[in-house]
Amino acid sequence: MRILIAEDEPAFRQILEKILTGWGYEVQVAEDGSAAYRILSGEDAPRLAILDWKMPGMEGVEICRRMRAEKPEHYLYLILLTSQQREEDLVQGMEAGADDYLIKPFRLNELRVRLRAGRRIIELNEELLAARAVLQEKATHDALTGLENREEILDALDKELARVERDGGCFTIIMADLDHFKQVNDTHGHLAGDEVLRTTAQRMLRLMRPYDSVGRYGGEEFLMVLPECCGGCARAFAERLRAGIADRPMDTTEGALKVTMSLGVAASGVVAGRDGARGLLKAADDALYQAKAKGRNRVEVAECIGSRSCPNHD
Repeated sequence: MRILIAEDEPAFRQILEKILTGWGYEVQVAEDGSAAYRILSGEDAPRLAILDWKMPGMEGVEICRRMRAEKPEHYLYLILLTSQQREEDLVQGMEAGADDYLIKPFRLNELRVRLRAGRRIIELNEELLAARAVLQEKATHDALTGLENREEILDALDKELARVERDGGCFTIIMADLDHFKQVNDTHGHLAGDEVLRTTAQRMLRLMRPYDSVGRYGGEEFLMVLPECCGGCARAFAERLRAGIADRPMDTTEGALKVTMSLGVAASGVVAGRDGARGLLKAADDALYQAKAKGRNRVEVAECIGSRSCPNHD
């Protein structure tokens, strides 16, 4: 593990560096408080630091205070070295953000056990962050396909509506549904059906731009939100997606299956005189219904209404 030693007294700094290197740490040194602050403020800062309280440039206690204020999301384990023994001084250091302290002079075993404690806490913090990321993923994404879940994609739609209302511009939503998917499950089994859904999600993601959103809206139904893509742009995207599903059979445990998709497209201009997200979703769903009624494996676009036109962002 990398560790920073911030100590302005050269001989003591060199001794510490030699000891910690012998204990297996990758040591980085700073000769004053300003240098230590710059290192800890960097993107690839050590997670563990030993800071002398009294240093030129910036005191160790001030470094602690700034790190906690400026990088609250990036946990650093900070140990203060001090000759201060008054209780109020130690309280001041801990309240500034230090995790631990050592009073000079100290025994090497004192330093060793404090560093071990620091490493354990850093590792536990990393495990906690990883667990939180997993929970966040489960809360916002569909377990089968890895796409956003219904709540998350509807939230993306609400945010895009708010953006267009605030800043202008346009966006499009696409409602897509796999044709005759029930027959896939009934004929080939739900395992094959799950494989089809996963493959569909992968093909969709490959066509999406980094700032587009796509979610599993229902069983075999998907919703896409495409910022600043309307008119010809949106229809062309929908056609590419339709072809990307239909033109290549999907490999499953039951063999290669030919699957098609119907899509309904609605640009933000269709919500004029309607109630926001609900009106836009209904327009896309109606267009999807028309695609189904006209034979499936096709794209239908909702007609713009009201005073707002659908911009053509080709």
